[in-house]
Amino acid sequence: MIYYKKDTDHVVTLTLDMAGRDTNIINHEVSRAFLPVIEHLRAEKQKGTLRGVIITSAKKTFCMGGDLEYLSKTDDPEAIFQLAEQLKTTFRALENPGVPVVAAINGSALGAGFELALACHHRIAIDKNTTRFGFPEAQLGLIPGGGGITRLTWLLGVQKAYPILTGGHRYNPQEALQLGLIDELAVNDREMKEKAKAWIMNTREARRPWDQKGATIPGGTAKDPAVVIFLRNESARLFATGAHRLPAQRALLSILYEGSKVDFDTASRLESRHFTSLLRSKETKNMIKAFWSDQNFIKNGGNRPKGFGKFRPRKVGIIGAGRMGSGIAYVCLDYGMEVVLKDVSKPIAERGLDYVSKRLEQMKASGRKKPEECEAMLRRIQTTESSADFEDCDLVIEAVFENRMVKQKVMREAEEYIDDYSLFGTNTISIPITKLAQGSLRPANYIGLHFFPPAEEVPLVEIVRGAETSDESVARAFDFVRAIRKTPIVVKDDWGFFAARVQNTFILEGITMLSEGYPPALIENLGVQAGMPKGALALADHLGLNMVLRYENQAAEHYGSKYIQHPAVEVLRVMLEELQRPGQQKRAGFYNYQGEQPAGLWKGLEEAFSSSKKRAKHEELMERFLFAQVLEAVWCMQEKVIHSVPAANLGSIFGWGFPAFKGGVIQYVNDYGVEAFIKRCGVFKKKYGQRFSVPSKLRSIVSQ
Repeated sequence: MIYYKKDTDHVVTLTLDMAGRDTNIINHEVSRAFLPVIEHLRAEKQKGTLRGVIITSAKKTFCMGGDLEYLSKTDDPEAIFQLAEQLKTTFRALENPGVPVVAAINGSALGAGFELALACHHRIAIDKNTTRFGFPEAQLGLIPGGGGITRLTWLLGVQKAYPILTGGHRYNPQEALQLGLIDELAVNDREMKEKAKAWIMNTREARRPWDQKGATIPGGTAKDPAVVIFLRNESARLFATGAHRLPAQRALLSILYEGSKVDFDTASRLESRHFTSLLRSKETKNMIKAFWSDQNFIKNGGNRPKGFGKFRPRKVGIIGAGRMGSGIAYVCLDYGMEVVLKDVSKPIAERGLDYVSKRLEQMKASGRKKPEECEAMLRRIQTTESSADFEDCDLVIEAVFENRMVKQKVMREAEEYIDDYSLFGTNTISIPITKLAQGSLRPANYIGLHFFPPAEEVPLVEIVRGAETSDESVARAFDFVRAIRKTPIVVKDDWGFFAARVQNTFILEGITMLSEGYPPALIENLGVQAGMPKGALALADHLGLNMVLRYENQAAEHYGSKYIQHPAVEVLRVMLEELQRPGQQKRAGFYNYQGEQPAGLWKGLEEAFSSSKKRAKHEELMERFLFAQVLEAVWCMQEKVIHSVPAANLGSIFGWGFPAFKGGVIQYVNDYGVEAFIKRCGVFKKKYGQRFSVPSKLRSIVSQ
């Protein structure tokens, strides 16, 4: 597990290589394995036969974090606390062997793996495109458990450490160097180890700042006014954005506040207490289920048709150089594919190239991409006005505006040139795939690839299967989405697909509250406090009220005589037909606008919809927002629009921002309690109508 090698200059290299794993992780076995090695190093130091230590990895990565498999299953507070304390004991021993210790980081170091690197006196990393550093724990509702919070605070200060700990960002080597997370870069493994040894040979004594008498935290502690103001502002921001419901964010603020005022070891013990509390919380367990268990189900091919070889397109054609098409082009380029970007004319196609170029300039300026990477990406893109340039594309994606005739026209033009095996994807958000595929030369190869704006950032793609789409096409689309590092969910060609259909219920519930007389500002604030990224009325404006109504009209067409009109429909009609306020695109909706930016809720809303100072049970309104989405998602499962609980959970979190601390739309029921949820639905149904009816298969669906 830990291989020991000493050279003639008395420099020891410890190589971490866990058997039976592709990557190293930090668990109790690794933690315990380090202790006798460190004791041996101390004995060597006493004999005068140790000059320094280099820690590196035999894997492609350095160390990829803690053992989530174990952490997700344990619930014993004493065991959790002792695990964290044992790890801290190991890392404290590692940084105090009496000689310089260098982390020679040959690949990504994340979470507890990066805590191992921070326990070393000096960090040198290979400057590779694929290497990442940081603390993704907050995205799982966790915090670093090995002393990383306190070490980072002592190295960088409270204000600089906070965004690194809470944001979950994975930094590339250049970014990590600029932030002070690592100390040096090397071009390859050989140079890295040479630099590591050189630093050891030039360093007589290596002591951590927190072990030096009189040393202080950069920028001050929570006893200093500037730090106090910073922490208070961050606390206020958490409450304003609803992020106070994310367990790790609250814990990190508390640790930074309390921990910065005490000595290193006391602060580390404080970390262990919070780590134990978080790991046992419902919110953290929900997040681990979503981002670990459910994500692994998808990554391992859940819902991918079996029996087909892996597919990775070499060259992707994209029709439409608008924001969506250009964003998809950027993502494909970023993962090494060639791109042909087509629009009605070469100058319009060039606008898409300009978009890609500007984004690359931003990435270069921030240090997230090297100049040579940007140049290589730009060499892989071709702009055109001719479908003939799609001739050798493995995949063509159409991203033109929502018009069936236009989409079918560009499809037929492209199909004249692509071969019989090439996949054709449409980025439609509302038009049935089966209808669009009518007239296709190869309907078996025709599939929905629904990206969410902005395509470069949203990690979800809905794969929509039409009536004639083949299993192989679904498998190939799945592989393409995984190749661009996004999460694919496979859905049936039904009204609204999955994401838009369920998201629309959140919007409609907010609009209904408006019709009931609740103040618009309260509706928006409670939507955010419930955990949604923005208020229902703001989201309606963003999508366009016509689109919100279109989805509801599709529901009416789909269900026919069984359809019960949603109470929000009348408000939408008044907004569209009488008040002429269709949303953000026309700079007039539920909000006013200055350019594209919201400039406050429209003051005419209260008069138009008889808003009163009606007293509201805030918790009830927040539950209505979430229950509406959950019930629609269960209906989607029951109607086989979506086929697995992991896909529904991740689709809701990544697709439209359902609160991650609830674990996703289906996990929400388990979190709430199945019988309690059903009982509460009964109350809502009696009070608000049939839309809160419980699907007959709810119990069996949520138990999957």
